[in-house]
This record gives sequence, structure tokens and C-alpha cells, in this order.
Amino acid sequence: MRLAKKFEAVKQWSQPAPNIMAPPPPAGHADSDESSKLKIYFLPNLMTAGNLFCGFVALTKIVEADINADSFNSVIRHALFFILLACIFDLLDGRVARMGGSESPFGREFDSLADLISFGVAPAFLVHRIVLRDVFIRYSEVGWFIASIYVICGALRLARFNCLATMSGSGGGKEFLGFPIPAAAGLVASLTLFLLALDDRGFAKGNWRYILPVIMVLLSAMMISEVKYPSFKKLDLRATRPFTKTVIAILFIGLLLVLREKILPFILPIIFTAYLIYGFIRPRISRQMRREIEDEDEEDLSEPLE
Repeated sequence: MRLAKKFEAVKQWSQPAPNIMAPPPPAGHADSDESSKLKIYFLPNLMTAGNLFCGFVALTKIVEADINADSFNSVIRHALFFILLACIFDLLDGRVARMGGSESPFGREFDSLADLISFGVAPAFLVHRIVLRDVFIRYSEVGWFIASIYVICGALRLARFNCLATMSGSGGGKEFLGFPIPAAAGLVASLTLFLLALDDRGFAKGNWRYILPVIMVLLSAMMISEVKYPSFKKLDLRATRPFTKTVIAILFIGLLLVLREKILPFILPIIFTAYLIYGFIRPRISRQMRREIEDEDEEDLSEPLE
């Protein structure tokens, strides 16, 4: 009996001691595997794919444009249309994702990749095609360098946005740090559309087009600046509006649809330019005026700005 007890003690002593420093096994291991899967929502990413498709088509139209052909202005207009259409898709994908509660890291990254093509590469290539390559004939590298500044600053702007969104754990908050790249592309495209309408026949050789590289360099600096712009993500389209505002909005949209070819080349540059300037005057206006412009609640403006 005593020999049996001694043998049992030696057997227990020879076994390795449990590792008390080892972390406990994760609870709900199967659930953690499920949560680690990518969340790819169909409708928001479909809108982002439409954005990317429009950017690609715009690039192909710009490549096809022959500055010596009679159809040059028409082809450039088609490219501008697809850049502006990409802006609409970009506006819709974020709104659809927020309304359906389907925001995801995959959607944010996919959106940034599409934005870099549609709002970075396409506008830069557009300005180089119709302006810069004729200005720097002997030193073509200078024209490419000026166009590349816009693309690089746009990529830095998107990378910074993604990093800030990841660190905050949200979709970027109610403010943008720096001028948004879709708005920058919209300003370049709408201003080009305005110059086409201003001097339709002589646009390919006119002097007005030389303002585009200056605007593009300015927008490059604004995209990586620390000027804050409202994102209008808090704008609730399902909220009730006063009767007068509803009537004005319906009449304005109807007027745009009926007279789009005559009004859009003049209205769009004003809208994008006003948004660009608003970032500078925003800290200097009253909170009440900001609330009316940005259509936010009082409690939203009472929170500290990000």
C-alpha cells in the first residue's frame, strides 16, 4: 500500500507543471472566426464600382480626344460627364451604406481606390491632355510633374482619411480634414465645362484653359491642408422640411433637368467654388449660421470639433 502511494507521488511529480502564464483560450472561438470574415455589402460597393467604372470611361475618352479634330470638344464633354457622374456615385455609396448600417473597412478601402482613379488620375490626365502638354512642348517632364502633384496629394489625402477613420473607429466624423478629392475633381471638371461653354469653338487653342493648371495646384495644396470642411453626413433626407424649402428644391431640380445644357456649366462651378471658400470662412461665422447651412442639430454643434 505504501509502495503504491509512493509510486503515485513520483508519477505526479514527473508530470510537467501547468503553464500559469499561458492565456486562456478565447471564448466563443467559432464566433470570432465568423466576425473575422470580410463584410462586403452589395449595394454600397455596387455604387463604388459605378464610380470606378465612370473614372475608367473618362480616362478612355480623354485618351481618344484629338486636339486637332472637330470632335475634340464633344469628346472632352463626355469625359467631364463621366467624372461628374462618378461624383454622384461617390455621394450615393456613402449615403446608402450609412442609411443601411452597412459601413465596413472593405467598403472604405474600395472607395478610396475608386476615388484615386476617378478623382485623382482622370482630372490630372485631363488637364495635362488639354493644357500642359502644349505649354511644355520642349520639356514635357514639367507638364507630367505638375499633373502628378495633384495625383500624389490626392492619394495622401485619401490615405490620411482612412488612417483617421480607422483610429477613430468611425466613418470619418462630420468633418473632412482638407478639401475632399471628389469636390476637387468636381471643381476641375465643372470649371472645364464652363470654359467649354464660354469659348466653345476656340477652347482647344484659347488662353482661358491655362487657368486649369493653376486651379489644380491650388487644389493639391488644399487637399493636404488642415482646413476643415463639413461632410454633410448628418444630413437626414428623411427628415421633414418646411413647405417653402420643399417647393424651392423641387423647382430648382426641375429647372436643372429642363435647362441642364445651359445652366449646369455655370451652376456647378459656383457650387464647388463656394464649398472651397466655405472652409476658410466657416470658423469665422456664427454657430447659428453654421447650423442652418450644414443642417445640423444644436447638440451636434455643441460637441467638440474633431
